[in-house]
Order: sequence, then C-alpha cells, then structure tokens
Amino acid sequence: MSVASLRRAARESVAGLPRAFWWLWASTLVNRLGAFVATFMALYLTLERGYSASFAGLVAALHGLGGVASSLGAGVMTDRLGRRPTLLIAQSSTAASVALLGFMQHPAAIAAVAFLVGMTSNASRPAVQAMMADIVRPEDRVRAFALNYWAINLGFAISAAGAGLIAESSYLAGFLGEAALTALCAVLVFLKLPESRPDRGSSAEKDEPAIGLGTVLRDRRYMGVVALSFLISLIFLQGSVGLPVAMGRDGFSPSDYGLVIAVNGVLIVALQIPVTRFIEHRDPQKLLVISGLLAGYGFGLTAFAGSIGVYALTVCVWTVAEIINSPTQMGLVVRLSPTHGRGRYQGMYTMSWSVAGLLAPLMAGYVIDRLGAQWLWGSCAVLGTLAALGYWLLMRGLPADSGAFPADGGARPADGVADEAAAAGAVTGSAAASAELMAADVAPMAVPPTAVAPTAVAPTAVAPTAAVHPTPLPADDRKASADG
Repeated sequence: MSVASLRRAARESVAGLPRAFWWLWASTLVNRLGAFVATFMALYLTLERGYSASFAGLVAALHGLGGVASSLGAGVMTDRLGRRPTLLIAQSSTAASVALLGFMQHPAAIAAVAFLVGMTSNASRPAVQAMMADIVRPEDRVRAFALNYWAINLGFAISAAGAGLIAESSYLAGFLGEAALTALCAVLVFLKLPESRPDRGSSAEKDEPAIGLGTVLRDRRYMGVVALSFLISLIFLQGSVGLPVAMGRDGFSPSDYGLVIAVNGVLIVALQIPVTRFIEHRDPQKLLVISGLLAGYGFGLTAFAGSIGVYALTVCVWTVAEIINSPTQMGLVVRLSPTHGRGRYQGMYTMSWSVAGLLAPLMAGYVIDRLGAQWLWGSCAVLGTLAALGYWLLMRGLPADSGAFPADGGARPADGVADEAAAAGAVTGSAAASAELMAADVAPMAVPPTAVAPTAVAPTAVAPTAAVHPTPLPADDRKASADG
C-alpha cells in the first residue's frame, strides 16, 4: 500500500466525527495515561508495603466489588442527573480517592479506600458510553467506539512503561500522578463537554412510560447481550489473571509473561483502526459469532503452548477477537438501548464486565489449583462456543437500526454544543447520592438488581496472580471501556 493510500485511509478513519467526540477521545487518552493503581497495586502492596499475596488478592477483589456496586447507580445518575454532572462527580471523586489511597497506612484503611477507588473509577463508564451514543451518528458508532478503545489501549501501553519508572523511585508519586491526570479529565469535562442528554421534546416522547431498572431487566434481548458480554469478559480477563499464573507454573518468569502480553497491546494499537474499517459495515451477527469462536479457541490453544513463541501466537488469535468484538458489541448495546434510558442500559452492560472482573480471578485460581491449567483453557473454548451460539440466536430477526437522531435533528446536539463526556476512570458521585437515586429507581421492581451483591470473595483464589503478574486487579479499565 502506498503512502498516499495510507494517508487517505487515515483521513477516512477519523473523518465525519463531531468535535465533541474528539474531546471525549482526548480525555480518554489522558485518563489512561495515568493508569497507575490498576497496574501496580499488587506490587505496591507486596513489595513496597510488605503485605502478603493473599491480602493483595483481597484488595483486588474489593476493588472489583466497588465497580460492581457503582455500575447500576451510575447508570441511574446518568439518566436522571445527566451525563455531564455524573462525569464531573465521578472523575472528581476518583482523583480524590486515588490520592487518598497513596497515604493510607493501616490495612483496613487501604482495603476500604481500594473499594472506593474501584467504585469511583468504574462509575463514569455508563455516562461516557451514553454520551458517545448521543452525539455520534448511528452509522459512525462502530468506528467511534473503536477509536475510543484504541485510545484506551494506547494510553495504557504508554502508562505501563512510564509508571514502571515512576514506581522505582516513588509509588506515592504514581498515585498522585494518576489523581492529577484524572482531575485534568474533570476539567476537560467542565470546560468542553456540555450536557448531551436528549430532551423529551415531542408530545409522543413525553407520553412514553418512564424507563427504570426494571425495564432493563425485562428486556430479554438486551439482557441476553449482557449475559453474553459476561461470558466474553470471563474469557478475555484470563489474559490478565489465568495466563500469568499458568505461565508461572510452567517455569516462565514475569518478564516472559510481560513480553507475551505486550503482543496484545501492540496488536490493538496497530490493527484496531484498519480492522474496524474492514468490519464497519459488515453483518454484526457474523462478526460477533466469529469473535466468540476466536476468543474461546484462542485461549483454548494455550493448553498446547510450551514456548514463548506459541504463547504469543495464542495471544494474537484472541486479540483479533477482542479487536472485532469490542466496537461491534458496543454498537449492538447502543442499538438496543432506548434514547431516554441509555444510562441505565449502559450501567447494566458495565456491570457485566465488573462482575466478570470479580469472578474471573476466582475461576482461574480454583480451576488451576484443583484441575490444572489445561482445564481452564478448555473451559474458555467451551465458553467461546456458547457465546458464539448465543450471538447467533440472539441476533436472529433483529430489526434494522432506525437511528438515534430524528429527522429534524432535535435529539442530536450541535457540534461543539453536545460535546462528549470525559473518559474512563471516574466515580459514581457520593455513595449516598447514588444509593438514594437507585432506591427511588428500583422501588417498583419485583426483581432486585443487586442479585450479584453477595459475592463471597476468597482472597486466596487470586493470590498466585499477585506473585507473577503486576496487574491482577480484575477491574482493569483497559478491557472495559470500549469501555468504556
């Protein structure tokens, strides 16, 4: 391909997106450049503070549990208060809680603040995703989600290297650096991203029934997407919780694992945009089926890996699945979300990743300890097959996307007026405000949305991860933002 062709492809990849999207993209990149806690928390606790791997696993689980707790509350806030207020509360609280964590000394205080950090850093995702759906045209959404996901991985790749150098001299500087960059994202939200929540302008819209969490739970097709997202998440998260443990037991060093997993980030940065251009207007049903199979059998092939080269090859397979699945699935989520309920729908989707982030380390630890790593990789192949079958069944007869913007453009904010919301890494406001809003929202429901709350976390299940992999925190934002 000539240089001129590459330039033309690059221009076409970024053309046509509103200015607001690029403020969101920039804030996402800035936020992920400061990803220190999720990357180095285990090393900080075990090496710097001298705590056990079991305690590091407990903190990781509490961090993930905080994300589960905030997902639905943040979704309610996104619809009720608006995208912009939710993001401002979330990111400001994240900055404060991350800075506070760096000064905690007592183990109980560290665990409590880690829960708060997980809660706050997960809370901006529903607002970010809802705002992106508000301002980007339906035909551009897959490309927009892919660009945002690319920014997440680019920022993470850069921060992992830079934060490692910072950690060698001062872990506290790393905590304060992340807090400062998250605060900068809040400033971008305040200065550049006005509210994008659509108003109920027409009489027909005003007569629509209110959308609550019960509405989401009764939406069987959408809850099917949430369930499939959970399965896919369980698979992809094994790259950061199961793979390092398995490689460690096979005699490979942490640096060997670092070299292998780096293939994932490099491929995403190199291939996300061109692959998205190739798949952008293709059948999403086929794409999601293919991504499920590639994810499952990509990890399944790990059972036959015996060298760094073969491990890296398996990473290539499931990374392609990730590149295809992330923007395609996010496009499907937005497509199935009603305009005036996007926050709640996105909150439920975010929770699927949070719950998977909490359970994936437990799954990996239990299966590897009791049955062996080969059974874990075989289980991934089964889950991938089930996910592919689920996508095929779920999307049969799915009506064509009618688009999110009315013909008169009334629900579509003007460029520069409905700018996006700041990137990942923020908070669900005060816990009290979130709980109050959720209580009012859930009151008429027959099914409690907190069915995942009683997660009995066995801290020792993730202990081996802390010893091998520097990033065992299950709520790794890098994989959730498409996230998100």
